[in-house]
Amino acid sequence: MEQQRILIVDFGGQFVQLIARRVREAKVYCEIVPYEQAAEEVWKNPPKGIILSGGPNSVYLPDAPRLPEAFFDTGIPILGLCYGAQLMAQLLGGSVSTPDRGENGRTALMPGPRGAQPGAVYPGHLMHDIAVDSCWMTHMDFIDAIPKGFTITAHTGTCPAAVMENHEKKLYAAQFHPEVSHTPFGKDLFENFLFEICGCRPDWILSDFALEQIEAIKEKVGDRKVLCALSGGVDSSVAAILTQRAIGDNLRCIFVDHGLMRKNEGDQVMDVYTRQFDLKVKRVDAGERFLAKLAGVTDPERKRKIIGEEFIRVFEEEAGKLFQECGTFDFLLQGTIYPDVVESGTSTSATIKSHHNVGGLPEDVEFTLLEPLRMLFKDEVRQVGEALGMPEGIVWRQPFPGPGLAIRCLGEVREDKLCILRDADWIFREEIAKAGLEREIWQYFAVLTDLRTVGVTGDFRTYDNVIALRAITSTDGMTADWARIPYQVLEEASKRIVNEVTGAGRVVYDITSKPPATVEWE
Repeated sequence: MEQQRILIVDFGGQFVQLIARRVREAKVYCEIVPYEQAAEEVWKNPPKGIILSGGPNSVYLPDAPRLPEAFFDTGIPILGLCYGAQLMAQLLGGSVSTPDRGENGRTALMPGPRGAQPGAVYPGHLMHDIAVDSCWMTHMDFIDAIPKGFTITAHTGTCPAAVMENHEKKLYAAQFHPEVSHTPFGKDLFENFLFEICGCRPDWILSDFALEQIEAIKEKVGDRKVLCALSGGVDSSVAAILTQRAIGDNLRCIFVDHGLMRKNEGDQVMDVYTRQFDLKVKRVDAGERFLAKLAGVTDPERKRKIIGEEFIRVFEEEAGKLFQECGTFDFLLQGTIYPDVVESGTSTSATIKSHHNVGGLPEDVEFTLLEPLRMLFKDEVRQVGEALGMPEGIVWRQPFPGPGLAIRCLGEVREDKLCILRDADWIFREEIAKAGLEREIWQYFAVLTDLRTVGVTGDFRTYDNVIALRAITSTDGMTADWARIPYQVLEEASKRIVNEVTGAGRVVYDITSKPPATVEWE
């Protein structure tokens, strides 16, 4: 059976990936395309339905993102959200303007146009049989006149046309954001659109995806060899196990241990790779090399660049040795996932060149990229890992930055500081696990600040390091709230860190959400 899909048109909205996640959660496959490519994509491969995302622009400005008017005449159901709703109205003969005040945040939504009877049900198809409390608005413009053929099915105190539709032409629009969790009925609205309006089937099953990808890798690679740079994270690990199932020992992996991982993590990862899955992995212990490069460096961006460049150099050296041992590798396996594709795009081939002072590889070695997870979100990658029988410790490993503890160790990165950070982080993670919260919290870790604090231990004054604990809840990592960890858990973690970690003198808890903060401190 041919794979059905929903096409999501990206107008630069901050929630576009969240729209895709909501569609995937309904077990319907979808893809995101920039608005400039949308018309061509629809003509080339018509989808079951189209969703137009929000965006930061005003539709009435001359340089605002546009679609051809014919885009709305294909007969394919279209749902416009926020900017997408306004664009639909503007292009089809309605009008959009700026009200006296916008709406931002939780907003009461009322059925029908203004003047509808109190207690009336929501008319139309998009809002059919939905129990509505409130919705989440983020707009400064609104639809003040709807196009001919449309009816208003909901309004707010500011928006006269918060929801409108032309069911005959299968066109639907909502000014609010059903994709965010703050719109409690958002799931129902998407299901109405996907199943009742578009006629989709809930057939996006991740266990089926794993089997299909194994067969696809077999067909693409054949008896040729694949090289993989393993990080120990869930994405590269799942990609490696998936590929091993397809081609066996023709996959060779290099695990560059930069010495910036969490306590015992390198050993744990290698145990899983070699003992449980018999992956052909070469571990490169390069911690001293990375620390030497980082000596005296305090700027976070310089840290990141140094670590990224040194990683490539170490990988090149070790790949060169494998070339001499095993012969040519035709493919480079990467754990690219869909947010990487959406945000930056990837090409179909990659060229790795030796640096002038690093030998090993030929002068210009070209690989074809192998990216079996490039259409999946992080939670979908985890589901594939579970379908492959991978252990929970790998599948549910927390997101971990490429530069590792270097950006959780503020200021200069030294081995003595890393030891303090590893031990504090270990204790925090142990206490979270004891409390049974490890699956409820998206990410939790310790940060070694670049601050010292006065304290008292026994009869002596101390002047030791400040440890910050960070824990967040999130569904996608794009926005996050600080985790409301029970006080007794924080208290136990704090007591243990101060008493058990030499050099730790004070513990603080970060209660800043994203935005305005980021997840990491650097």
